[in-house]
Amino acid sequence: MNLTKREFFQVLGAGTMAGMGLSRYAEADAAAAGNGLYDIPRFGNVSFLHMTDCHAQLNPIYFREPSVNMGLGNMKGQLPHLVGQHLLKVAKVRPSGAEAHALTYLDFEKATRRYGRVGGFAHLATLVKRLKASRPGALLLDGGDTWQGSGTALWTQGQDMVDACKLLGVDVMTGHWEFTLGMQRVKEIIGKDFADKVDFVAQNVKTNDFGDPVFKPYVLREINGVPCAIIGQAFPYTPIANPRYMMADWAFGIQEENMQAMVIEARAKGAQVVVLLSHNGMDVDLKLAGRVSGIDAILGGHTHDGMPVAALVGNKGGKTIVTNAGSNGKFLGLLDFDVKDNRVTDFRYKLLPVFANMLPADPEMESLITRVRSPYQAKLSEKLAVTEGRCTAAATSMAPATSCCSTP
Repeated sequence: MNLTKREFFQVLGAGTMAGMGLSRYAEADAAAAGNGLYDIPRFGNVSFLHMTDCHAQLNPIYFREPSVNMGLGNMKGQLPHLVGQHLLKVAKVRPSGAEAHALTYLDFEKATRRYGRVGGFAHLATLVKRLKASRPGALLLDGGDTWQGSGTALWTQGQDMVDACKLLGVDVMTGHWEFTLGMQRVKEIIGKDFADKVDFVAQNVKTNDFGDPVFKPYVLREINGVPCAIIGQAFPYTPIANPRYMMADWAFGIQEENMQAMVIEARAKGAQVVVLLSHNGMDVDLKLAGRVSGIDAILGGHTHDGMPVAALVGNKGGKTIVTNAGSNGKFLGLLDFDVKDNRVTDFRYKLLPVFANMLPADPEMESLITRVRSPYQAKLSEKLAVTEGRCTAAATSMAPATSCCSTP
């Protein structure tokens, strides 16, 4: 098949991200370029896929990473507070190509014309299926901020996202904006929609009156014969960041001592791998990793940091991996563990950008998205305003102005 100029650049970027020479894909089409980008060699015997903060974005979008990320005190100039060239230097990524575009704001308009939109659950579903097929037993973890953020999520009380997440194959999740649906609605989804399908975990949410756990603090899952514990950490400041009446009967907080107790308890039950699925924000996770021992990895959310490299934080029990998988469905984190002699001996981590042009839409997910949005199509198509200038060059040359950012 002959390549268009656009497809040629996609192939070039894909080969670079995968560490492959251009010659291998010199005559490839866009599908082959996607294979080069997403064909990640299997490693170890335990794998986790991690998504977070999609904010109900079912369709692909254009998403520009920030040009400023201020780190205070000893975090100044440290991950995750690096942007642009500084981030690429630390991540050892060349300042052009698909990976640089995904991670930074650099040459955004030009690169967007080349690589197109990112995210979208139909494209994410294709990637999840591909990785799960190559990694039997892999678990998909959702860090929260999933049921809120779009018009259809508002009008359906999150049902569109609940249905999409079940079809996507989410295994375990925690939350933050989910709680703005109200206590009754959250419990209804977990008790009915998620029953025997998805575990909702949060060790730091308790009742105000007697301090009883509201949700499971953790869940034990076996992956290829290896017992693994996934502990949940909901956003600790939910009643401050969001209206208190929405979760009036529940207390939050970091609850570090209880977390340490849950780690010890999970280990005593035989867990050889302990992962914290967190919505603390990466700065808090980095601090927590140095204070709580026995956690192999913290898969974080809330601060929307797309981290191309994993941080290793020392504590009295050893070291803890800390990552964050961005936002808006733009990235999928992949963490592979090699577990031997009842402990993690090595790992591999990769942050994969979800390029809609390189991942064919999963038909089943695409059908679900069409179905849940179709009753609201008139509202979604309503013209709200007309700009006298332009959103971005990408928006004016490739899509309506209403599509230059997130979707309603």
